[in-house]
Amino acid sequence: MSEYTITNANNEDAHFIDDQIIKYNHSKVPFTQAPSFIGINKVVKNKDGKLIGGILAFMYCWQCLYIDVLWVDDLYRGLNIGRKLLLEVEEEAKTKGCHMVHLITFDFQAKDFYIKFGYQVFGVLDNCPQDHERYFMSKVLFE
Repeated sequence: MSEYTITNANNEDAHFIDDQIIKYNHSKVPFTQAPSFIGINKVVKNKDGKLIGGILAFMYCWQCLYIDVLWVDDLYRGLNIGRKLLLEVEEEAKTKGCHMVHLITFDFQAKDFYIKFGYQVFGVLDNCPQDHERYFMSKVLFE
């Protein structure tokens, strides 16, 4: 057991590692949703069909929602598109039994936007990137 090598992982290795940690987590805390991962992704297009905004999120294992990306094109900001995307995804997640949501944002992104919708900062990573903060935020949808 004392001999091993460390190499770069390929996609197959990465999927295997993901599968193994999911199996381990499931053995410790049973999953309360099926399927274990549910994507909830929405896009907004303008009248010409150009994509001008979107949200990428997924519910995982225990009815928790993770918002990975919320983006609105600069030309369309201030028109409540981000608000509508956020609330629609939260509502869909609630109908699927989701009780909480979390995300990561930076000081130059949308911390104050999320605070307006009831999100709270539960952690801050300073100087990531240099001279900026990375905020970890969450919101309880229902208990």
